[in-house]
Amino acid sequence: MIRLSDIWPIAAPENYKVHFARWNGESQPLEVWARDRREWQGWQEYRPARDEFNRPSIFSLVQFYHEPDIWLFGGVFRVTQRLSDCYVVELADEGASFLGRLKLRSAYRERATRVNFENHYSALEVEEILREPYSGRAFPGFENIDLSFDELETLVRNNRPDWKAALSSVKGVYLISDSNTGKRYVGSAYSIDGIWGRWCNYAATGHGGNAELRQLVSDPTLEYCRKFFRFALLEHRPNLTSDEIVFQREGFWKRILLSRGEHGLNRN
Repeated sequence: MIRLSDIWPIAAPENYKVHFARWNGESQPLEVWARDRREWQGWQEYRPARDEFNRPSIFSLVQFYHEPDIWLFGGVFRVTQRLSDCYVVELADEGASFLGRLKLRSAYRERATRVNFENHYSALEVEEILREPYSGRAFPGFENIDLSFDELETLVRNNRPDWKAALSSVKGVYLISDSNTGKRYVGSAYSIDGIWGRWCNYAATGHGGNAELRQLVSDPTLEYCRKFFRFALLEHRPNLTSDEIVFQREGFWKRILLSRGEHGLNRN
């Protein structure tokens, strides 16, 4: 076992609050960190009624939700001002080489997410140091694709090469599920960029030009999509497959999944 203190001696942990950032009901902090560092800094700037970041520094940890009890180092932030409605923070150079790469193990499950660092520093175990900063989950294979919109955004914004290479190479039929209404949308992709090109369009707009989805996605921040949309690949075919076969398979899945009419989001 290697502990954090073995590779990163911190003389005064009592000068830090540790932020165990977890799902906030809308977004996974891991996806926020990977897609938009300014948005991630906003997670440190949020101030609740109590002055919880009442020390000079914040040691930020991001729940690595794909793996139990694993946290990704998200930076040390200096608190420069404590305003009535927010904190003003800046990312410090401290631990810069570990940023987005250092994975730590902690079984912390208490309700509070902002706690005294000295109570946890000595117990944090080093799980892994990634070769490069985290930019999204590794491609799991065509049969295992199950993505939240949140995660899809991360992969697209980072142009994750393993996902892009795999999904650009195939045509196919996909499923979008709305967990809020329980309805489903079945679509197909057959352009030169395959599934990847089609899903990039969804990541940018939320609706991909589909009429029923457009009615759900009226907020340009894509908040509804991040909260409720999930993407899955129903089947994939080589790029040389004729478009007609892809259309036929799309129709098959629409029938099977009842995605037309009152039970679904397909109009045809």
